[in-house]
Amino acid sequence: MKETKYIFITGGVTSSLGKGIISASLGNLLQARGYKITIQKFDPYINIDPGTLNPYEHGECYVTADGMETDLDLGHYERFTGIETTRDNSVTTGRIYLSVIERERRGDYLGKTIQVVPHITDEIKRRILLNATKQDLDFVITEIGGTIGDIESQPFLEAIRQLRWELGSERTLNVHLTFVPYLAAAGELKTKPTQTSVKQLQGFGIQPEVLVLRTEHDLNDDIRRKVAHFCNVDVEAVIQSQDLPSIYEVPMNMMRQGLDAVILKKMGVSQQKAPEMAPWQAFLERREHATEVVRIGLVGKYDLQDAYKSILESLAHAGTYNERKVKAVFVNSEQITRENITEKLQGLAGVVICPGFGTRGIEGKIIAAEYTRTHDIPTFGICLGMQMMVIEFARNVLGYRDANSNEMDPETPHNVIDMMEEQKNVTQMGGTMRLGSYECELVEGSKVWLAYGRRKCIKERHRHRYELNNSYQEEFEHHGMKCVGINPSAHLVEIVELPDRKWYIGTQFHPEYSSTVLHPHPLFMSFVQACIKS
Repeated sequence: MKETKYIFITGGVTSSLGKGIISASLGNLLQARGYKITIQKFDPYINIDPGTLNPYEHGECYVTADGMETDLDLGHYERFTGIETTRDNSVTTGRIYLSVIERERRGDYLGKTIQVVPHITDEIKRRILLNATKQDLDFVITEIGGTIGDIESQPFLEAIRQLRWELGSERTLNVHLTFVPYLAAAGELKTKPTQTSVKQLQGFGIQPEVLVLRTEHDLNDDIRRKVAHFCNVDVEAVIQSQDLPSIYEVPMNMMRQGLDAVILKKMGVSQQKAPEMAPWQAFLERREHATEVVRIGLVGKYDLQDAYKSILESLAHAGTYNERKVKAVFVNSEQITRENITEKLQGLAGVVICPGFGTRGIEGKIIAAEYTRTHDIPTFGICLGMQMMVIEFARNVLGYRDANSNEMDPETPHNVIDMMEEQKNVTQMGGTMRLGSYECELVEGSKVWLAYGRRKCIKERHRHRYELNNSYQEEFEHHGMKCVGINPSAHLVEIVELPDRKWYIGTQFHPEYSSTVLHPHPLFMSFVQACIKS
């Protein structure tokens, strides 16, 4: 078995510098050289996973195929590399402590005093190494969330310090991402924050071999030499990450500056072939030439782009491959009324009715679904969005004016959306929904069947506990809303569509989780095509 190499990505000065994008870009470049890689995220917060976090706190909750609720950076990892991440690729302080405490309760430690060192750090190290024990990997890239100054990050830093000494310098390497601010009043770029961040890292016993400097302005050679001198890093290993028009340009920028080449050299890996980036470059060229704009509305309650990150990226992928630039327009569903809906959706070629939880903004989504249905505007409902399309149809076509979901109104006499049977006795919120990939059989001749390339069976990722009430299925079908995707084992309705409309489709699953740069999701491709034609 090969000796897997480990690359640790840390960050300093401030959060939101783009460690996830740098990690994904590095993974992309190593893959392009023919190496087998995976990327994992270690988050310092004490939540077990992001599943119970408000999107305003942490952006969208991304779901892996094996049913783990994770940080949105795993979406970047998958979109950039095409790898399928698992629960082993996302670890929080909460999961680490939970594992150690459960072992202590079982008596596994034989009465010893449980301490951060060695018990917590040993568990962190075990998790870092875990993916390589299950897969034959050349490289494991580990992103450490937060910044060096965070007290929560210290056990993770101690763990990677220990691994450095246990595995050796040719199997471990630290890439440190920092910020070089520009002070307009002085007209200068300031390197002191980077120097301070590196000194903090050195204080934990970690010497970064590579520095990636996030900057709004170009860094000249003098600045790079100064940083290298004060931080004990080779000049060639000081890489700048300047702001770019698109995150998808970052891999090419990192390749031009030799990030992957420097890392391989420092880890003693002979560089026999250059990265094969032709497919990625072709995508960027298509994106650059796709200047004609198609405006698509996102009807939801979170006025925050990270809350719908995967949807936005999936629309962007599909737009590029349809020779268009998608301009996503957020429409706050809490502010939608029957009186202003025409104004709110004016000029939009299509509408996505977004996923979510809870009652806030749902009536606005229902009004939007009615408007797009009656005006034949291409509409894509995802998860809760699909449920709102069903409720609207029940109210305005089936005639059940009080139709609703049990989630919104437990006393509704027409619960066209009902809680799944296996969810009815669940009391804990975290990690208890229907999560991960499930099979769905498509009805031959339907729009979704055509979109998926006439495939009979698909697998998509889920995150929900409510479903279309099957006792109403026949009535929906009779009045024109066809149930065209069914889970073969549980007989749950996964997809509805109105075949007499240009494109009016709702999915109980989240197709946005599996769209990648080189393989855009077929439903988003079909939806954007319909928006262009409309």
